[in-house]
Amino acid sequence: MSENDSNIMKGSGRTLPRAVIIALMAERFERLPENDRNMFTYGPMYIGGNGALAGLVANSLYRRALNVTQGRFTSSLPMAVLPFLTTVALYNATVSKPLLTGDLNCPTCVLIRGALVGAVGAGLYPVLLALPVNAGLATRYETVPMPEKGNVLRFWMTLSQPILRKMAGVFVLQALFGTYLSSKHFDIYLKLLRISLSKDEELGN
Repeated sequence: MSENDSNIMKGSGRTLPRAVIIALMAERFERLPENDRNMFTYGPMYIGGNGALAGLVANSLYRRALNVTQGRFTSSLPMAVLPFLTTVALYNATVSKPLLTGDLNCPTCVLIRGALVGAVGAGLYPVLLALPVNAGLATRYETVPMPEKGNVLRFWMTLSQPILRKMAGVFVLQALFGTYLSSKHFDIYLKLLRISLSKDEELGN
């Protein structure tokens, strides 16, 4: 990072208050090209959409495994909405917001966070969510014989193993997409730091 770029964090050798840093970053963000602003703002929705798609796939796999034909809409809606909202919120909290507030400037950390959000938020979480949703439907409509109390955990683990294997490729793709998205956001963050504002120069005097 150049000396001019570091002015957003320091002025006359002193650390700026957090509120000032956030205000400067927000002002610089508005000076970015529209494409970059749109990518930064709406990018989390893309990975959230991937999470929703993974939720629908996981829901379908569990419905088939449990022979559930009832409640198609009532199970599909939360399996699309909840992974979408959770993934968007998780990405914003761990990547987007820390970048815009100057709390995250390590490229490796950004990539790791993006990959984890993709693999866990948009991959593993939808699968874990699909299990109780469809287990409840299977129990209610008695579509498969339910295990005895001592065999409950083994039953669900045995049922979930082939589904997890089928979803393994999805986990990898989600992690790769999260890495790609976070790398693009870090590139935009670097562009943001290179924007020179008169307010920055005044603070440095």
